[in-house]
Amino acid sequence: MENKNVQEINEVADRGHGAEIAAIIRGNDSPKTMMARLEDYHENDIAEVMQELSVPERKKFYRVCRTDILSDIFEFIDETEAGVYLNEMDIRKAAAVVSGLDTDTAVDILREVGKEKRSLIINLVDPDIQKEIKLIASFDENEIGSRMTTNCIVIHEDMSVKQAMSELIRQAEENDNISTLFVVDDDNELGGAIDLKELITARSGTPLSDLVATSFPYVYATEQTADCIEKLKDYSESIIPVLDESNKLLGVITSQNIIEAVDDEMGEDYARLAGLTAEEDLNESLGQSMKKRMPWLLILLGLGIVVSSVVGAFEKVTAQLTLIAAFQSLILDMAGNAGTQSLAVTIRVLTDENLTFRQKMHLVMKETRVGFFNGALLGSAAFVLVGLYILIFKGRGLIFAFAVSGCVGLSLLLAMVISSAVGTLIPLFFKRIGVDPAVASGPLITTVNDLVAVVAFYGMSWILLLNILHLA
Repeated sequence: MENKNVQEINEVADRGHGAEIAAIIRGNDSPKTMMARLEDYHENDIAEVMQELSVPERKKFYRVCRTDILSDIFEFIDETEAGVYLNEMDIRKAAAVVSGLDTDTAVDILREVGKEKRSLIINLVDPDIQKEIKLIASFDENEIGSRMTTNCIVIHEDMSVKQAMSELIRQAEENDNISTLFVVDDDNELGGAIDLKELITARSGTPLSDLVATSFPYVYATEQTADCIEKLKDYSESIIPVLDESNKLLGVITSQNIIEAVDDEMGEDYARLAGLTAEEDLNESLGQSMKKRMPWLLILLGLGIVVSSVVGAFEKVTAQLTLIAAFQSLILDMAGNAGTQSLAVTIRVLTDENLTFRQKMHLVMKETRVGFFNGALLGSAAFVLVGLYILIFKGRGLIFAFAVSGCVGLSLLLAMVISSAVGTLIPLFFKRIGVDPAVASGPLITTVNDLVAVVAFYGMSWILLLNILHLA
């Protein structure tokens, strides 16, 4: 009995604060007592518990929890899940929660809510928030404007230092991104930015223009997110202004927004490297998952048939030297591995948009050299090991054993050199024609390299073993 109690205690400890939070929500405390206890926990910890609760338990929590705390919790919840939770709420409570969210987060979550309820929620929020939500929602999901927020401090260029401080204090009640202040003119056109520390330490008689950094980085709302990431990664600013086509300030993108954008881009690239047309999650239906996987699989099926046809063309070789078929997978696997390694290196290098043609050619030569020397080393090892295997375990003669192993070694060298070059050239080609190089996915490279390896291996066997050494 004692051991059972210890085990239960350890299980609760392993779950961290989650079990405690769930117990509080499921308990019979009064709403006031429940909220007092939950305020001791971080919003992220509560957010993680939400999916463990039943729908009635979540609805109970929505009624008890203050709106401002619910909004903070929703900032830590995936937008798909948050959309589900918003659908479970009373419409007025949902509108109050949306009003307390950062505008970009609110837009992302509202996209996951049904059209009818979404319209009702938007109609119930403050008119200023409605305007901001509609502005951000007007941008395509791939545009940086869809990720911006209006949570920032904006001051007028004609203000004095004292007036700017008063305006900062007034706006700080509703905006928490106060480390940088943005300066605009009468037409709301961006003039620059002021660091909060410089404003605080400035003397009251100092002209505001002396504090303005006019070379501050910025992006346009219609720019593609992927392009903006490349532009912003060289800066250490925690907040970047977003402009419209007339150079007027629309909002800002924060470092958190940038991190999320990078994470999404990496997820998309990883999906493409895996031969998917888009990312998948655990909640997707069978049909959705098949739809994302099928296009590349159909392409690869066609390439696979080509590879099989090439193998069939060398039927005479395999018929006369059946033993060599045993080493086909060795050549194919190593060629595929070499090509995938070169692909990974190339895609990583291509994140630098400023690569010159000479640097790209240097990359091709470097990867080809790496493939050659790795192929030479592994080919030599294969020559010895495969020769000994045929000699000892297959009982064939010394000349035959090492003639076949020599062919395997040379084929391995040739296949790895070509595969390394192909793994570099294909993403460079895609980049050249304006297609994301991640589309040159692992499965595509592997299938192309299978073709290379098959031609190299059976072609070498046909030339060396049958036509030169006459081993058949």
